[in-house]
Amino acid sequence: MTERELRRRARKEQVVRTRECGVGMQVVTSHDVARRAGVSQSAVSRVFTPAASVSAETAEKVKKAAAELGYRPNVIARSLITGRSRIVGLIIGHMGNQFYPGAFEMLSRELKRNNYRILVFMAPGNEEDVDQEVSELLDYRVDGIIIGSAGLSQQLARQCEERGIPVVLFNRHLGRDGPSSVTSNNFEGGRQVGEFLCKGGRKRIAHISGCMGSSTGRDRAEGFRCGLKQFGKEPSACANGTYSQTVAAEATRRMFDCPIAQRPDALFVGSDHMAFAAMDVLRYELGLRIPEDVPVIGYDDVPAAAWPAYDLTTVRQPLPAMVAATVEQLLERIENPDAEVAQVRLDCHLVVRKSAKFDN
Repeated sequence: MTERELRRRARKEQVVRTRECGVGMQVVTSHDVARRAGVSQSAVSRVFTPAASVSAETAEKVKKAAAELGYRPNVIARSLITGRSRIVGLIIGHMGNQFYPGAFEMLSRELKRNNYRILVFMAPGNEEDVDQEVSELLDYRVDGIIIGSAGLSQQLARQCEERGIPVVLFNRHLGRDGPSSVTSNNFEGGRQVGEFLCKGGRKRIAHISGCMGSSTGRDRAEGFRCGLKQFGKEPSACANGTYSQTVAAEATRRMFDCPIAQRPDALFVGSDHMAFAAMDVLRYELGLRIPEDVPVIGYDDVPAAAWPAYDLTTVRQPLPAMVAATVEQLLERIENPDAEVAQVRLDCHLVVRKSAKFDN
């Protein structure tokens, strides 16, 4: 009998039971499956418990009986018994930046590989919005929380830890006193950009930063200034792009609304997402050539950065390593609540493409 036929048979049996009882749909329990398979209820439980020890023969019997009866294990009930839901809460600030959809997909796959699932909450506003989302998320008995592209108050981080729920910040940090975090070395990435543009002979180098209220925006901007300072330079113009394409586009218009002799001759943008908008303004509104008139450098190395339309020089974040480290940190804290908080910083490097390529 095929799996499809087994499901059809199970639905028919459920309908019959419902009609006989004259009430709502009868719930199939693990005891029902055990009787059908001719095994103990504990054997059924082990079959549906990740990494539990059970023979292949028993597993086959139980899964066949479960399919015939239409049985699904009650994850919520199991979590009440074990104290573990095997669910990780993911707080997302926004999905517009192309870096994050890919990152969250990789996080989901890595957690699934470790027998965990993700419950996603959106918090597109400020720190207070994130605090509210995390407060609600705690009601879902999650085993841990990952914060991506959003902030988290120190007070709420402590509340999570006090309730035994570990928190890991992805691509953000709150300093030494904050929760565990995983980022690339954003300061060093920004420094590499400043050094590269100075060695390329640029004189008036402007910067559109990411949100200066975030660690990524601040660290990249500070590293960039450090790279310029090595050559006795300062940014010719700065603007807070807030990781918004609209804001970055307007900042580009303002920076280049000046006599040609005063215009920036290079532009570092704090994310690829914003850099695409800046490049579109420079080319299609202002008629400037990239890189001949204005070299442009971004940050992240999202897939679109390599597209011929942009061919963007950018700082590559080590995304697979960041994802692996985030999951490793979180699972370690789940398994060992006394594990030390870790601030992980991973190396990044500049990827040179046509948008900022110098002959020298």
